[in-house]
Amino acid sequence: MKESRDGARTARTSTKSSSADSYPLVLDIDDFKGDFSFDALFGNLVNELLPSYQEEDADSAESHSNITANDLLPNGSSRLPSDAGKSSPMFPEVDALLSLFKNSCTQLIDLRKQIDGKLHNLKKEVSVQDSKHRKTLGELEKGVDGLFNSFARLDSRISSVGQTAAKIGDHLQSADAQRETASQTIELIKYLMEFNSSPGDLMELSPLFSDDSRVAEAASIAQKLRSFAEEDIGRQVVTVPSVVGNATASRGLEVAVANLQDYCNELENRLLSRFDAASQKRDLSTMAECAKILSQFNRGTSAMQHYVGLRPMFDLEVVNEDARLVLGDQGSQPSPSNVARGLSSLYKEITDMVRKEAATITAVFPSPNDVMSILVQRVLEDRVPKLLEKLLDKPSLVNPPPMEEGGLILYLRLLAVAYEKTQELARDLRGVGCGDLDVEGLTESLFLPHKDIYIEYEQASLRQLYKTKLEELHAECQQSSESTGTIGRTKGASIASTHQQISVTVVTEFVRWNEEAISRCNLFAPQPAALAAIVRAVFTCLLDQVSIYITEGLERARDSLTEAAALRERFVIGTSVSRRVAAAAASAAEAAAAAGESSFRSFMVAVQRCGSSVAIVQQYFANSISRLLLPVEGAHAASCEEMATAMSSAEGAVHKGLQQCIETVMAEVERLLSAEQKATDYRSPDDGIAPDHRPTNACTRVVAYLSRVLEAAFTALEGLNKQSFLTELGNRLHKGLLNHWQKFTFNPSGGLRLKRDITEYGEFVRSFNAPPVDEKFELLGIMANVFIVAPESLSSLFEGTPSIRKDAQRFIQLRDDYKSAKLASRLSSLWAGSN
Repeated sequence: MKESRDGARTARTSTKSSSADSYPLVLDIDDFKGDFSFDALFGNLVNELLPSYQEEDADSAESHSNITANDLLPNGSSRLPSDAGKSSPMFPEVDALLSLFKNSCTQLIDLRKQIDGKLHNLKKEVSVQDSKHRKTLGELEKGVDGLFNSFARLDSRISSVGQTAAKIGDHLQSADAQRETASQTIELIKYLMEFNSSPGDLMELSPLFSDDSRVAEAASIAQKLRSFAEEDIGRQVVTVPSVVGNATASRGLEVAVANLQDYCNELENRLLSRFDAASQKRDLSTMAECAKILSQFNRGTSAMQHYVGLRPMFDLEVVNEDARLVLGDQGSQPSPSNVARGLSSLYKEITDMVRKEAATITAVFPSPNDVMSILVQRVLEDRVPKLLEKLLDKPSLVNPPPMEEGGLILYLRLLAVAYEKTQELARDLRGVGCGDLDVEGLTESLFLPHKDIYIEYEQASLRQLYKTKLEELHAECQQSSESTGTIGRTKGASIASTHQQISVTVVTEFVRWNEEAISRCNLFAPQPAALAAIVRAVFTCLLDQVSIYITEGLERARDSLTEAAALRERFVIGTSVSRRVAAAAASAAEAAAAAGESSFRSFMVAVQRCGSSVAIVQQYFANSISRLLLPVEGAHAASCEEMATAMSSAEGAVHKGLQQCIETVMAEVERLLSAEQKATDYRSPDDGIAPDHRPTNACTRVVAYLSRVLEAAFTALEGLNKQSFLTELGNRLHKGLLNHWQKFTFNPSGGLRLKRDITEYGEFVRSFNAPPVDEKFELLGIMANVFIVAPESLSSLFEGTPSIRKDAQRFIQLRDDYKSAKLASRLSSLWAGSN
């Protein structure tokens, strides 16, 4: 295109030079092919006409550049020369360009028509070719369909031929197998005839049966012959022979079976000997070869058992060494901690041995799991039971071993240690591998003789521990009593010290025994129902022990109160005795009082320790026992009832002892009042001296005694027990004081002294926190006014306080002016109205 355009440009240039009006332009279709550019085409058209204009334009630009500043107008325009409008037109080539453009348009239209004609022809030609192509495709499709049909028929034929060939192959394979079977059968019959020759004659056999290099083949053939012969004999036994030939054949096969059995035994022994030799040399390949052949004899059971039986871990020396390692030196008493360490060490050694044997077994035997099962079973049925037999010597329940030799508790502790460690061994062996062997069940069976009567031994052990502890405490108390003797005893005040006191430490030890027993129950009976039953039985032992111990302790403390009471009764004397006898009796009475006070304190300490002991048992039940009983319906409630029943005997002893304490206190109060209260305390002479407003000496001594002795009660008692005791004591004190004051006569100053005593007593009993007692002493203070007021004021006193009338009838007679003031007749109308 570039060449045509150059040619056209040359033609147009020459044409222009000859004539300015004619612009011959020739456009060719080739100009529009390839990399067509409209700008290039347009430039080639007009460049021949525009150069003269470009030169003139350049000259005009130079003249414009020569214009000075004076030629510029104020608005920025320039002044043109005066002859500027007279020049030629600015574009003189316009006409030539218009002619050129028209000529170009005409040529372009012609070219378009040519192209349209060519496109029309091409369309027709394409349509014709498309029709031919479609026709060809239709013919090809028909040909392809026919080809596909041919292929389908061919495939069907090939399939049919293949099936036929497969059937032929199956028949050929079956025929070959039958031929092979027949050939093997012929060989087997020939070998069977050799074994059937004569009983016990194995010398005339084929070389196969004596060739060591063909032992595997010989073993396989011998097993087949043996199986066939035994099966045939079995059929002959079931079916009654109908002809003589059957009987003859049967007898002949029996000979063959016997010979085959002998040969198999001889071959098996030979292989076992080779296996043993290889085992000593650690020749695993030979061992594996022999084991594979031996697996054809009873699935290799004899080889497996033979291998396991020859393991060094089952030698007698090794088993005896086990006992020495676990039990220590012969004759020494085994310690559970030492036994635990010994069992851990031994069982670890056994596990390592089994793990080492497992590697060999895996490399040698075709069925390693079966061999591992036999090995582990041998461990748990031979080596472990022999050790347990020496370790767990079941003691007699009728004549148990003494505690000096460990007692029943040693057997139970060793049993628990052995059971726990053997369970760990079973889990370790299961991890190493033991085939389908029930290791856990086998381990449980080792301890069944011990677990069947375990609870009986546990209860007997707890009874033995309890009995031994009481004997130990009794011996200590006896030794202490003998060493102390009577030296330093103050007038019989140490009666209580000769009795053994309740010890919270001892009860805590009872609980610790029971807790240890419960831990063994958890170990031996993990099932909730069975566990609840034995836990309840063991806990009942604790209840019995604590109940008996604290009840006996309370009874011993009561005995000291009884002895103190007997001392008081012994030194009660009459009034008509000599002064020396009275002084001796008074000294003995003081000693009895000291014994009573000591016994009181001792009993209060026993009550306090009894309460602490019961609290310890209750806390132990709530923390450890309760949750074990809940899975069984009714077990928890039954145990709670048993606990209440067991403690009821102790509660009865406490109640009786507290009554004795009140009697002891009141006896001493009465003694102090009788000894210290003087007649002049409440009937002082009218000598003009100011009355004494202090409490009487008897009141001071009684209050001091009560404060001292009841300090132990305030510490030991609590809750309702404390309230009940103090209320009863307050009522008894009130009654005792009333009876005591009935012995005296009161004048007004003595009434004031009595009122002061009542106030002192009232302030003391207010510490009892017993409102009924406080009310009684308040009424006593009001009633004391009957000795103070004038006779004429008594009526108004009773009318203002009607609640004291009943006691006032007795007390008013104690006024020293009762007869002189004729108070009986003066108050008779008041008493009649009251009645």
